[in-house]
Amino acid sequence: MAFRIAPSILSADFARLGEEVRAVAQAGADVIHFDVMDNHYVPNLTIGPQVCEALRPHVSLPIDVHLMVKPVDRIVPDFAKAGASLISFHPEASEHVDRTIGLIHEHGCKAGLVFNPATPLDWLDHTLDKLDLVLIMSVNPGFGGQRFIASMLPKIAEARRRIDAATQSGAREIWLEVDGGIKSDNIAEVAAAGADTFVSGSGIFGSKDYAATIRDMRTRLGAVRRAA
Repeated sequence: MAFRIAPSILSADFARLGEEVRAVAQAGADVIHFDVMDNHYVPNLTIGPQVCEALRPHVSLPIDVHLMVKPVDRIVPDFAKAGASLISFHPEASEHVDRTIGLIHEHGCKAGLVFNPATPLDWLDHTLDKLDLVLIMSVNPGFGGQRFIASMLPKIAEARRRIDAATQSGAREIWLEVDGGIKSDNIAEVAAAGADTFVSGSGIFGSKDYAATIRDMRTRLGAVRRAA
């Protein structure tokens, strides 16, 4: 299993956003995670497609856009045009989940579905064959710097079981991403549960040395791989 580390720019210094994105890319990040909040679906307001478009020239890494907005369909084409590589959304924010997944693919991006702590995985019964990413929230969305909810570990394991069953032929790849409270001291536990992609905001941007923090995370992930 390939492990990917995705710093969340929600915790970056917004006065130096281009510099911050370049810094984590140089420090060894695999993906840039881009949190979009609308003050409707979640009680916070962050950034939109213009910021994504402005950042795109600063980094060649995939930009993983997590839409915490409702309604969601209107904004999907804007982020695709702005340079998003992956676009994920919450099923509660879409009137027609299949249609939203199709819309994301039609605009040339990979599609992901996001599960809040209280959202059941039943949505995967009808969508997993169309998805490129499953994102498990290990905090309630809306704010950075929250503590990891440990009771999400069995949910991560169940999502892994479903993904593995769906991809037994090896013909498809579906990432299992976890977002919320991911730090060096718990990343191995989350990987052992089955995650392969780890969103970390304050865990990386709150550290003094981004490269050292990412190296530490990779060392801990390597121990999980050897144990497996």
